[in-house]
Amino acid sequence: MAIQTNTLSKDLVVQAIIDSFKKLNPVVMIKNPVMFVVEVGTLITLILSIKPDIFAASTVGRGYNIAVFFILLFTVLFANFAEALAEGRGKAQADTLRKTKSETMAKVRQKDGSYKELPSTSLRKGDIVRVDTGELIPSDGEIIEGLASIDESAITGESAPVIKEAGGDFSSVTGGTRVVSDYIIVKIMTDPGESFLDKMIALVEGASRQKTPNEIALTTLLAVLTLIFLFVIMTLVPIADYLKVRLDVATLIALLVCLIPTTIGGLLSAIGIAGMNRVTQFNVLAMSGKAVEAAGDINTMILDKTGTITFGNRMASEFVPVDNVSEQEVTLASLKASVKDETPEGRSVVELARKQGVDWDEKEYEGAEIIEFTAETRMSGLNLSNGMQIRKGAVDAIKKYIAAQGGRVPVDLDKKADEIAMAGGTPLAVAIDKRIYGVIYLKDTVKPGLKERFAELRTMGIKTIMCTGDNPLTAATIAAEAGVDDFIAEAKPEDKIAAIKREQAEGKLVAMTGDGTNDAPALAQADVGLAMNSGTMAAKEAANMIDLDSDPTKLLSVIAIGKQLLITRGALTTFSIANDIAKYFAVIPAMFIIAIPQLQALNIMRLATPQSAILSALIFNAIIIPLLIPVAMKGAKYKAMDANRLLRGNLLVYGLGGVIVPFIGIKVIDLILTGLHLV
Repeated sequence: MAIQTNTLSKDLVVQAIIDSFKKLNPVVMIKNPVMFVVEVGTLITLILSIKPDIFAASTVGRGYNIAVFFILLFTVLFANFAEALAEGRGKAQADTLRKTKSETMAKVRQKDGSYKELPSTSLRKGDIVRVDTGELIPSDGEIIEGLASIDESAITGESAPVIKEAGGDFSSVTGGTRVVSDYIIVKIMTDPGESFLDKMIALVEGASRQKTPNEIALTTLLAVLTLIFLFVIMTLVPIADYLKVRLDVATLIALLVCLIPTTIGGLLSAIGIAGMNRVTQFNVLAMSGKAVEAAGDINTMILDKTGTITFGNRMASEFVPVDNVSEQEVTLASLKASVKDETPEGRSVVELARKQGVDWDEKEYEGAEIIEFTAETRMSGLNLSNGMQIRKGAVDAIKKYIAAQGGRVPVDLDKKADEIAMAGGTPLAVAIDKRIYGVIYLKDTVKPGLKERFAELRTMGIKTIMCTGDNPLTAATIAAEAGVDDFIAEAKPEDKIAAIKREQAEGKLVAMTGDGTNDAPALAQADVGLAMNSGTMAAKEAANMIDLDSDPTKLLSVIAIGKQLLITRGALTTFSIANDIAKYFAVIPAMFIIAIPQLQALNIMRLATPQSAILSALIFNAIIIPLLIPVAMKGAKYKAMDANRLLRGNLLVYGLGGVIVPFIGIKVIDLILTGLHLV
């Protein structure tokens, strides 16, 4: 049950038609200044249709006023339909999500340690609940005890369960997902109405959608243009009186509607809503339209190596001895350093050691102190009860540790580590007490196709930076293989923030992905932060986008969608302004050709009569909006290329097309009107 609604159902279209009439409410329409002016004009022509002489003696028949009224009415309705259709798709996605938000019972821990069943709606932040096999997780939270397979298909559409466990970066769970094996104890992290699912529903419905800065700026520009043309129309009245030309109110309104940018005014809101819907269809939840828009302007991408650029399943492939240590000795040391390491890398070390016939009696590490890996120390290990200290970690970190213990660093350690790094692997040094025994060779693989995608980003002017905890040699090898522009080796959380701030100080917009608590500050600092749904609550709260599929490479698609949104808005704005040129040639000569015969030279379309010219331009102005709805919904065609080439291409297609298409369309409508003797 993924949040995807790619097709337009009959019910969706019918509801959009109904909503088109509901949106005629002036309180709603005034939010769109261009279409509000058209609606006011529609009301005035309705009055003229009933009483043609209400403002002044009329020279046109009642039928002309009625025709103008209906054309203007359909112009407004078509614009409302575009917005309602985009909103309807979001509401359909929200209905899909609501199906996962059923009333469930939660087993809440009481003060005496017992559990009591209560409605999930009564849960508060900080409550502790138990979720057993087959039960729905009642609300968002963090696993504090247990390990279980979680079915997240309700929000991701993926049927394969994911493993979640207490501790680490994969401990957060989402309300509405189901435990399919074992049990977990969850600490609730949200109050009612603030859950992840609640936010998703509000956002895809559009209830929380706010206009983006660019959208606000364009709306302001359109309002200013509308005001300017309103003054232009007002000045035509005294000019017409001087030329002894009678201009009816309906004609002036028709001229105003033809001159103002009604096409983009009618589609602007739909473009923004559809842009957010397209992101949602990729199973990415954007917390605001601003985030989607910012993605289109990104200059720099910062990506983690593990899980993003590489598959992230670094597995032990070889134990490399140093300082005349035997292979069996370094294998045993590696096993001892990893036997309590529950990470995939740690498990792979234990598995490889046992495949090579090396094992270690469990009794020897009973009661051992586990030294967890941290980004600061970059090593882990055990302190045994007999005083033995076992460490495993980055080569430079182990070297510093041994030096601090008063031990000796083997002369061939750096050479062996460099050989592994130059091969694209990750070397981990292993030490017991004051002696380094060797290096574990961890292999990882760059994801196929990434080099080509990074090349596309480069053509778009986007710089890519890889962050990794690996040493510089390993980082350089992986960076070259993946095709990124730069890399940061031995990166700590603060290094990511520093890199983001450095790029932003140069006036660039930065995007990054992350899933851990230590990524949260950098995700918050970035202009576009994409958190993994499998990550921690801290990461998801800091980001302004969440990938429900937990695919770090999704950021590449998000940037493409953001650029497509900006291109669509720019393309349709260009088309809207360009097609006004044809309407000038149709309407202006028609209005004054009797008083100024020389204007016949501007009647290059050879339109039959002044009334036919005005109605043809007005009809074209109305029907072009529904014809462009598919472009607004799907987005303009987008290819990764240099921004200048893209701009030239759009100006050619939408700019030149915006001039040519109306000339043809208005002439065809004129022929139909005269052929049917309607004017």
